[in-house]
Amino acid sequence: MALVQRKFVMSAILSRFARAYSTPVQEKDIKKSVFISQSKDIFTNLALEDWLYRNFDFTNHHVLMLWQNDPCVVIGRHQNPWLEANVPSLSSITEQGVPLARRNSGGGTVFHDQGNLNMTFFTSRNHYNRKYNLEVITRALFREYGLKLQISPRDDLTLRNCKVSGTAAKLGCPSAYHHCTLLVNTNKVHLSEALQRLDVGIETNATKSTKSKILNLCEENPKIKVPALYKVMGWEYLRTHALSVKDGGMELANQQKGFQMVNPTEKWFPGIEEIRDNLQGWEWRFGKTPKFTISRSFTVPEHLISQDVPDDLKVTMVVEGGKISDVNLYVPPGLVANGFSGNVNVITNLIGHKFSEEALDNLEWSLGALVNDKDKFVTDCVKQVMQSV
Repeated sequence: MALVQRKFVMSAILSRFARAYSTPVQEKDIKKSVFISQSKDIFTNLALEDWLYRNFDFTNHHVLMLWQNDPCVVIGRHQNPWLEANVPSLSSITEQGVPLARRNSGGGTVFHDQGNLNMTFFTSRNHYNRKYNLEVITRALFREYGLKLQISPRDDLTLRNCKVSGTAAKLGCPSAYHHCTLLVNTNKVHLSEALQRLDVGIETNATKSTKSKILNLCEENPKIKVPALYKVMGWEYLRTHALSVKDGGMELANQQKGFQMVNPTEKWFPGIEEIRDNLQGWEWRFGKTPKFTISRSFTVPEHLISQDVPDDLKVTMVVEGGKISDVNLYVPPGLVANGFSGNVNVITNLIGHKFSEEALDNLEWSLGALVNDKDKFVTDCVKQVMQSV
């Protein structure tokens, strides 16, 4: 595939054209482009996506952005990272670690690596059509490889009852986008390690992912490779009419704006670095987590029991904005009698700290003065709650 690499005429991208909502846009007046990001960094690509959404005029110009990332976990806007990902182990799954990102769209958690192709379909809000986009993808794979993918009721793409693509969207005014993944030869071991979570006792109203059996397209057809899919998906998009899933062939494709390699840097997209910094920051990735409560019960060791049948020790934490807002301890009477009777400082010192890292460091510092076995047991229980998510 001969990809024409050229810099944008920035004035064309930065210009805010008049939004002619009163006059419907004719299909023949809409042009299409395929943008291919040169970055493999999740935060940079999410920033590029957001920059285009905020600044580009899609009234008469629809865009398909194709992009890949190095290994990472991407959660939806309204999800809980501690419930969706194996947060404590992400840094050790690969040599470079697996960063966790939060995107601006809703939906569930996904794992990305360079065996995964990401596609973002940008249109005006008026022309948003998720089914159209999925039809383009399925038709491209059938045309090139003879694969017959199905569109599920959840708008996922499946093959042999296995999920090969997830989907999410952001609808604004005047712009909208729909993005989805395509599993080609993703490392399933890394995916499983990154997303594998046990029931950690979290109660929350955050959006929870739906687990599905997955399949790499290369398992069905070893000839399918990500580099080739840039061409396959791009040309199918360009040859399809803008508002109807009608094949216009190469004649229509050649009338479009074609392929453009884009470099998501400050020089090309002024303001993108600030967007990237915000997306990579703790306040967005973890601080935007909806309020949740985490509870644990611990059996008291026999050598610490001063009554015949003690209750379990229970620890409950409330986390808001990613920070601990309340800690409640239920200490069974059998443990209180000859030892720990509620070390208020150790527990209250956790309040206001970031859940997990900062709070755990603060707890470690507080533990230094404790020598009684019962004191240590209680504080170790609190520590286990912090480390378990």
